[in-house]
Amino acid sequence: MKKSLWFFVTCLCLARLHAQRPHATVDAQQYSYELELSDDNDLIKGKATLSFTLLKEVKDITIDLVSPKNTGKGMTVLGVKEQDRALSFTHTNDQLNIQLSTPGKTGETRTFEITYEGIPADGLIISNNKYKSRGFFGDNWPNRARNWIPCIDHPADKAAVEFIVTAPGHYQVVSNGVQVEETTLPDNKKLTHYKETVPISTKIMVIGVADFAVQYAGDVQCIPVYSWVYPENRDKGFYDYAQATEILPYFLQQVGPFGFRKLANVQSKTIFGGMENAGAIFYSEGSVTGTRKSESLLTHEIAHQWFGDMATEAGWSHLWLSEGFATYMTNLYFEHKYGQDTAQKMRRQDRAQVIAFNKTQHRPVVDTTVTNYMELLNANSYQKGSWVLHMLRKQLGDSTFWKGIRTYYSRFSGKNASTGDLRQVMEEVSGQDLNLFFTQWLYRPGLPRLGTRWQYDAARHELKISITQQQENIFRFPLDMAVYGKDNQVIIKTLYLKDKQTNLVIPADNPPQKIVWDPGVNLLFEESTP
Repeated sequence: MKKSLWFFVTCLCLARLHAQRPHATVDAQQYSYELELSDDNDLIKGKATLSFTLLKEVKDITIDLVSPKNTGKGMTVLGVKEQDRALSFTHTNDQLNIQLSTPGKTGETRTFEITYEGIPADGLIISNNKYKSRGFFGDNWPNRARNWIPCIDHPADKAAVEFIVTAPGHYQVVSNGVQVEETTLPDNKKLTHYKETVPISTKIMVIGVADFAVQYAGDVQCIPVYSWVYPENRDKGFYDYAQATEILPYFLQQVGPFGFRKLANVQSKTIFGGMENAGAIFYSEGSVTGTRKSESLLTHEIAHQWFGDMATEAGWSHLWLSEGFATYMTNLYFEHKYGQDTAQKMRRQDRAQVIAFNKTQHRPVVDTTVTNYMELLNANSYQKGSWVLHMLRKQLGDSTFWKGIRTYYSRFSGKNASTGDLRQVMEEVSGQDLNLFFTQWLYRPGLPRLGTRWQYDAARHELKISITQQQENIFRFPLDMAVYGKDNQVIIKTLYLKDKQTNLVIPADNPPQKIVWDPGVNLLFEESTP
């Protein structure tokens, strides 16, 4: 019997342009994966139909797919075809090289069918959940998709994708896109077919196969929102994940259209706290508490649907365009909902994490030296990236900042962007030269470490201030100073620092009771203890 799980309304259809990494020979257009899963073992059987546009004349193409290992895990390729014609191939060092039957011409689209099987070494987590129930959960970030699906495993090469999953009949399946088929098969099996027409990176292509309780949480401006949780967590999970319907409107209003045709929030076995898979966010098992303490987590992952999923970093070194954006967008949402005090508290916490990280890792945010991409999941990519956006907002002003954010998203939605692309957009909308700002905060390591001293000269009625930049690289930035006088009166002054040593003399009729640096929490810096 065939049935559709969802009724959906198509509100807006946007043309998407495909992207690819520099120097690539192919541009992936369409992936279709037919997968067979079993309760008897961890072996998956797959048939992948992959379409590529050739970017140059080639005699062969190379695809990422993990080779068989001595552990018994990895994928074995059983055959490769093009239009029913068997092709020669080699599969070594996690690379599947396919020899073309006829030389490929620039601009030509070629489609290949790859039959394979194996036990995933990673990428598809096959295990029991905390309630001892079996499940299968895709977990691809950063380039772990190659463990279970043949693909171009890089964020810059986006493609449409569909998953056709045959599994024991008791399972439910969630994936990217919309469900277009669910059919009961003989031998207590079930086929479930999902289709995502928006080109996305492999890092956010997933399936989740488990026993689920599923709730339709509601529509948000024509976007159907669903909660998928373990049956044992039905009440608490539905309550927690329904927060998504409150969060979505903020980003729709502030940033732009939602890129996908549904949003599913899924309790899963991801190794991360949350993973922003396109239209099907996976959260850790522990995210369900029934207390809605996961609001920040949900906000972060939902923000990723815009930044990271639709407007995607061009390469790993630009990860802050994903994680820094999601972190700051979470802060902005909390500022919108709970007020400035909450936002300042969040910035203080983020600043403390950046300072602590900087003491052990002296790296720039845009770090091209990292080859173990898991190392990029650090305070530079998240908290410092967030702080860079906040300081940019303060420099440009709210109106210009948001205009820049919307322009950036509109221009790179469905595409890939670098840090330089963001800078270009922000310079266009502001009319400012942001070279120094981007260079010192993103391309150089560290942050200002300020030693401050002040003294009141009663005879001259002068306040003498001395500020020293104690770090290696000298920064240029504004620093706010709050001078507290009698009866707790406060005068805010903004100082512009550009030298290693700054000395100022300010007229003052009375001695200050105290001086607070950066009272609004608007600067990423470390205050040196005397």
